[in-house]
Amino acid sequence: MTLTNHVRVTARLALLGIIFFVPTTLLADSGPPAAGIASANKQATAVGFEILQQGGNAFDAAVAVSAALSVVEPESSGLGGGGFFLLHRANDGKSTFIDAREKAPLAATREMYLDASGNPQRGKSVNGALAAAIPGLPAGLVMVAERYGKLPLKQSLAPAIRLARNGYVWSAKNASMIGFRKDQLATSPAAAKLFLRDAQAPAVGQRMRNPDIARVLERMAKQGHRGYYEGATADALVNGVSAAGGLWTLEDFKQYQAVEREPLHFRYLDQDIYTAPPPSSGGIALVGLFNILGGFPLASFERVPRLHVEIEAMRRVYRDRSIYLGDPDFVTMPIDMLLSPYYAAGLRASIHTKMATPSDSLPGISATPEGNDTSHFSIIDTEGNVAAVTQSVNLPFGAAFVAPGTGFVINNEMDDFSLKPGVPNAYGLIGEDANAIAPGKRPLSSMTPTILLGKDRVAAIGGPGGSRIITMVFQGLSMLLDGKTALEAVSAPRIHHQYQPDNVSSEPGALSEAEIAALNARGYTMAPAERPWGNMQVVLWDKRKGTVEAASDPRWKAVGGGESRDKDMIFR
Repeated sequence: MTLTNHVRVTARLALLGIIFFVPTTLLADSGPPAAGIASANKQATAVGFEILQQGGNAFDAAVAVSAALSVVEPESSGLGGGGFFLLHRANDGKSTFIDAREKAPLAATREMYLDASGNPQRGKSVNGALAAAIPGLPAGLVMVAERYGKLPLKQSLAPAIRLARNGYVWSAKNASMIGFRKDQLATSPAAAKLFLRDAQAPAVGQRMRNPDIARVLERMAKQGHRGYYEGATADALVNGVSAAGGLWTLEDFKQYQAVEREPLHFRYLDQDIYTAPPPSSGGIALVGLFNILGGFPLASFERVPRLHVEIEAMRRVYRDRSIYLGDPDFVTMPIDMLLSPYYAAGLRASIHTKMATPSDSLPGISATPEGNDTSHFSIIDTEGNVAAVTQSVNLPFGAAFVAPGTGFVINNEMDDFSLKPGVPNAYGLIGEDANAIAPGKRPLSSMTPTILLGKDRVAAIGGPGGSRIITMVFQGLSMLLDGKTALEAVSAPRIHHQYQPDNVSSEPGALSEAEIAALNARGYTMAPAERPWGNMQVVLWDKRKGTVEAASDPRWKAVGGGESRDKDMIFR
C-alpha cells in the first residue's frame, strides 16, 4: 500500500466529534446484490439472517446478533457488559456511533483499588462484584432498535430468547476461554451452576440452556430500557452484586443511558473512513497511525524498514493514548492536536530511520497478553446499510461473577480505568489522570469498530484483543485499502507494539527468523507469541465485482460464521 499525505480529517472537532459530512457518491448506490454477516459464532450469524429474512435491516440484525452473542458467547460479551455500535444508513448517508460503554458506579472512588500503602490490588479490579461497572449493552440494543431499526425490539430479540430456552451448542472457543477463569467462576455459585459441570468445563458440543437470561431478554422485549434498568432485572443485579461486596445501586441503573455521538471521520486516498470517537481510543490512534506513516514512501521500503516505521508509529500513538484520552463527558482532550497532520509530522520527525526509540526516552509517562475476550461482528444488508459492532465484558467471563437469577456474567471493566498513574492494567496498558476512576465515568476503551465507504468498496471491520485491537484493525484496514479481500484481511499474521511494555509482539509466522534478527539489531526487544490473537470479522462489498464477502477470522474457523446470501436466498 502506498501511504502518502492523503489523510484528512474533514472538520475540526468540538467536544465529542466532528461536523457531519455526507459522501455524495454513496447516496446514488442501489445497494449490494447480497447481504453479508461475519460474527464470532455461527449461531449468531444465522440469527442475523433470520431477522433480515423477516424484513429487518442491518440495524435490526445487529440487535439480534448482539443479543444472540450474549447467549452463545458469554466469555466475550453480553448483557452484563458494554459495547460500541458504529452504523451507516444508506438512504441518507448518515453515519452514527452508539456509545453503550459501561460507567463507574456512583459510589466509586479514585482510590478504591489501592491498599493502605497506595499500591493497586489487582485482584479486586478483575475478580468478583467490586470489579464491575454499570452495564451499557442493553441500553445500546434498545437505542439502536428504536432509532434505526425497522422491526420492533421484541421481534429482534426473539431468536436469542429461543436460543437461551431451547439450548445452544457449546463451542471450542467457549471451552478454551473458560480454562482461563474456571477457578474464579467456581467461587460464584450462580456462575458455577451456569457454566460448570461437576466443577469442570462443559464438553465441546454440549447443548446449554439458560432460562434466566431468556427471562431478562423477555423483559427487555416487553419494556425496552425499563425492562433491564428497572424492575425485576435491576433488583436482581443490584441485590446480587451488593451481597457480594459490589457498589451497584438502583440509582446507578436509573441514571444509565447510552449516548449517541458523532463518529470520527477521516479521508484516506479519497475514501471515507468512519471509526470510534472517545471514550474509545481506537479511532484517534487509527488516524494517528495513518497520519504518521503517510509521510513515508512506504511503497519503496523493503520489509524490515517498513516494519520499523510501523512499530515506531504504534509506539507513539499508544504513548498519546496513555497520557491524553478518557471519557469525553469528564475530561477535556487535545483532540484537534492529536488528529493534526502537523502534530503527526513532529512525531514522524522523532523516528530514527534505522534504530528503535526506547519508550522511556519519549516525553510522557513511564511504567515499570492479550486474548479473545471481546466480540465483534460486521453486517451489510441489501440496502447498503452497514453495522460494525464491538462489545465486551473485558477479561474472559468478565468478573467471573453471576448475580443469582440473571444468567450472565458481569463485566470487570473497572480495570480499564487507570488505577494509579503509570501502573499497567491487565492488558499492560498504562494511563494517567484523564482515565482515572470517577463516579459515573466511562473507562477508556480500545474497541475500534470501523467502516470504510469508498467509491468502489464498502467494508466493516473490527475485532477483539484488548490493547491489540487498534493495531489489528489498522493492519486489516490497510489491507482492505490496498485492494485485498476480506479473507486476506482477517487471515494475515499480526504484529503489535503498545508503548509499554517496550517490546514487539508477533503472532507465530508473522516474522521470519531473519526479520526478527534484523529488528533485534535495530534495538527492538522481540516477544514472539506462542499462539495467535484476535478474532476479526469483516464484510466487504466490492462494487466493481458486484460481490459481497463476509469473512470470519480463521483463528476460530470452527466457531465463527462469515456468510453472504444473495437477495433471492434472503427473501425467497
